[in-house]
Amino acid sequence: MKAVVLTDIGAFPVVRDMPEPRPLRGQVVVSLQAAALNHRDLWIVQGKYPGIKVGTILGSDGAGLIDDRAVLINPSLGWGDDPRVQGTDYEILGMPRHGTFAEYVAIESSQVVDMPSHLSFEQGAALPLAGLTAWRALFTKGQPQYNDRILISGIGGGVALMACQFALAAGYEVWVTSGHDSKIARARQLGVAGGVNYRQADWHKELKARAGLFDLIIDSAGGSSFGLLAQLVAPAGRIVIYGGTLGAIEGLSPQTLFWRQATILGTTMGTQEEFAKMIAFVAEHRLVPVIDSVWPLAEADGAFAKMQAGQQFGKIVLKP
Repeated sequence: MKAVVLTDIGAFPVVRDMPEPRPLRGQVVVSLQAAALNHRDLWIVQGKYPGIKVGTILGSDGAGLIDDRAVLINPSLGWGDDPRVQGTDYEILGMPRHGTFAEYVAIESSQVVDMPSHLSFEQGAALPLAGLTAWRALFTKGQPQYNDRILISGIGGGVALMACQFALAAGYEVWVTSGHDSKIARARQLGVAGGVNYRQADWHKELKARAGLFDLIIDSAGGSSFGLLAQLVAPAGRIVIYGGTLGAIEGLSPQTLFWRQATILGTTMGTQEEFAKMIAFVAEHRLVPVIDSVWPLAEADGAFAKMQAGQQFGKIVLKP
C-alpha cells in the first residue's frame, strides 16, 4: 500500500510502498478514505516531539470503511483509568505506532466509532484529534457557565476552530484573535462576535475596550502573548492552554491571577467518554469541520509545506 513515511528528521515525509497491516487480536483494519494533518505531524517532522521513530507512517486523524461501515478513528490510545490525566502507557496514533497517512490502518475495535451521517469522509477525517482536544479544553476543563464570554486565540487552526464551533453551537458569545485579518473575517462568518489581530500594538487593550473581560480563554500558543491574555481574564475566570506554539510563557503577572481569583488549566487530547460525547454533539448539531484544502496522498509534501507556512484556515486533508 502507499503510505507517507517519516524517513529523516528535518525533512518532509515521503510516499513509500509499505506492507498492508495485519490486525492483531482485538483490532480491525480500516480502509482509509481520508486523513487530516495536525500540527503534531509537523512537530514530529521538525524533531520537536518525544520518542520519534524514523520509518513510521505519520497521521493521527482518519475516516474510512470497515466493509460498508463508515467510521472515524479515535487517535487517543490507552488513556488509563484516571479521567483527570492520561496514564504512563498513553500514546497518540501516528507516532510511535503507524498512523493514518496510508491506504489502510490497523486499530483496536474500541477506537472506532460510526461517522456522523451528515459528514463526508474529508470532513470526518478533520474531526477526531482537533475535536477531542477542543471538547476537553472547552467543556471538561473550561466548564463554561450561562452567559460566559469566551476568547479563543489563534483562530484558523483546527482545534481553535472546533472549539469555536462547539462554543457557538452551545450558545456562547465568542471572540477570537489571529495574526491575519482575513482569518478573523472568516471567523465572523461562522458567527463569532468579533476579533483582533495580535500583530497590532496594544491589541489586548483594543480587545478589552470592545468586548470587556473574558470568563474563559482558550489558548494554544503560550509565549510572550500569554501574559497579555491573562490581563483579559475576568474575575473567577479560567485560562485553558492546550499548546505551546510560541514557547515558554513570559510576562505573566501573578498579581493579575491571584487578585482576580483566576485559574490556569493545562489539557491535552481526552478520554474515550469525551470522544463519544464530542461525536454525539457534532451529530446532534450537525456541525461540519472547516476544511482548508484536500490533497492527494501522493502530494503530501505540498500539504506539509502549506501547514508549515501557517496560512491555512481549517484542516488540511489527504486523500489516499
